[in-house]
Amino acid sequence: MSPATFGAVRRIWCSTFSTKREKPHHERAPGSATRPPVRAYAHGGIRAAANDLRQNGRSGSRAPAPRDPACRRPTPGRAAAPPVAVSAGPCQGAAVSIPIALATPLAERAFISALDLFKVGIGPSSSHTVGPLRAARAFVDGLASQLDQVASVECVLFGSLGSTGVGHGTPGAVLAGLSGCAVETVTRDDVERVVADAANGMLRLGGTHLITIVPTVDAVPGAVRATGASATTEAESSTASAASGAAGTPTAAAWLRFAPRELKPRHPNALTLTARDAAGTVLADETYYSVGGGFVDREGDDGDESASFAVPYRFDSADELLRLCREHGLSIAQLARANEAAVRGEAATSSALRTIARAMDDCIDVGLSSTGILPGGLKVPRRAAGMADNLRALDAQPTRDTSLEWLQAYAIAVNEENAAGGRVVTAPTNGAAGIIPAVMRHAIDVIGVADADVAREEFLLVAAVMGALIKSNASISGAEAGCQGEVGSAASMAAAGFAHLLGATNEQIENAAEIAMEHSLGLTCDPVAGLVQMPCIERNAIGAGKAVAAARMAMHGDGTHLISFDTVVQTMRQTGDDMSRKYKETSEGGLAVNFVEC
Repeated sequence: MSPATFGAVRRIWCSTFSTKREKPHHERAPGSATRPPVRAYAHGGIRAAANDLRQNGRSGSRAPAPRDPACRRPTPGRAAAPPVAVSAGPCQGAAVSIPIALATPLAERAFISALDLFKVGIGPSSSHTVGPLRAARAFVDGLASQLDQVASVECVLFGSLGSTGVGHGTPGAVLAGLSGCAVETVTRDDVERVVADAANGMLRLGGTHLITIVPTVDAVPGAVRATGASATTEAESSTASAASGAAGTPTAAAWLRFAPRELKPRHPNALTLTARDAAGTVLADETYYSVGGGFVDREGDDGDESASFAVPYRFDSADELLRLCREHGLSIAQLARANEAAVRGEAATSSALRTIARAMDDCIDVGLSSTGILPGGLKVPRRAAGMADNLRALDAQPTRDTSLEWLQAYAIAVNEENAAGGRVVTAPTNGAAGIIPAVMRHAIDVIGVADADVAREEFLLVAAVMGALIKSNASISGAEAGCQGEVGSAASMAAAGFAHLLGATNEQIENAAEIAMEHSLGLTCDPVAGLVQMPCIERNAIGAGKAVAAARMAMHGDGTHLISFDTVVQTMRQTGDDMSRKYKETSEGGLAVNFVEC
């Protein structure tokens, strides 16, 4: 193609997508034709509605999950939410199990809700902690009618779950799920309690049915331990597991086997759970896939239940999203609200989004006030609290701009809390959980918004739309795409949300998301010692800065650009497919093998 021809094609392409820049939402007059005020629509996760449709034949709302009091600290300038009364579940020592289905059905659908992507849970990993806990809970719920017949349970962790499961807290998460804990309400203390019971040979299935666990191990060589070493023999594996179990992670019990070299074709993160009666007869045998972000699929599910949910605007690409917005005169945030409201209703959408935003803010506050050494054996000190103290002193100097450092401190605070097993929000994963909360609070800090609560809702809605496209067309799983799928996705989502609050057009928002993802391509996932600490914590701080930079860069254009968001997402998928398994959450390459512990 000649330069003249290329120039003509480019001018035609650019003119097709060119849109005039708009004012920030807080500067627009009420009723503006270009970006009318967004109503406080309601939401409730598509999957909660799925359960309701199946059980009652109708849609309905569901109260947002109660939050852990440990994260209920006030954000400066915002009143703290009142405590929520929670009845004790089986993992808190109650005598009965919770007779409910999972909050999120296991099969995926075409429409991915914001409340699917943003879920309150515990650290340190959405794929290795939240997902396995949900899978184990689903398994024990399925045994409800024959629970009293169960004499033993077995669990096999395949692929990445087998490689880095110990450092990611997978065994404890599986035990918590088998004990009847729900990811929405489980706490660190709950997990520690069931881990301690298992170390003593006891497991209370569903919180009610007591079985014994033999304190021996059937581990496969290669499973990464909390110290970063690899088991080389069965005997060494038993010794390492027993020591780890005594420290709080039960890897020595016969109920658990690590199979890092056995890969299932559907996804690298797989686990199989088997229940037997006293005669050894199999009562249940299920394989689950933790596909990233706390999403779980079950073997045999067809993964297509989209017909159950009628949302007004369906799209499978950013190109289709932008077209729908143009045709209907909507912003991305408005289109997203309309879809969410179709599932749960207007008031519940707003309430649920504010609950998520509040949980994110509270987690920042907890991290900024917590000190000490992170668990896992690497002796990594918490830094966020010290950074906050230093920044408060610098803020006393009127000529010093500390907004970037505060952004970094916010991200580090969340990921330190995640590494400690605290309560965080998948955004879209736990390993990348610090970026979106940090950028959202940074936006409220530096942008004058008329209503901070509405701004947070819009930020999350826009971020979730881009995250849903990434999940549908590529991956948000580090075990599948490397860290480009986790931190890259989070940075892309945060850039979109931040650009929206800056007053970006839909095209500029898409451009911001594309820039952040483009410059995350090839990012590897090589956690040292299998822990979500190095390089994960600092990487979130850098990712947050990248998101802000991408959004501000996009604001200097009109939204036209040569590489589309859809193209860069497809490229991320291909890069992940081509990436060596060593760099996809196995701790078998990169920093994980080159870092020498002292």
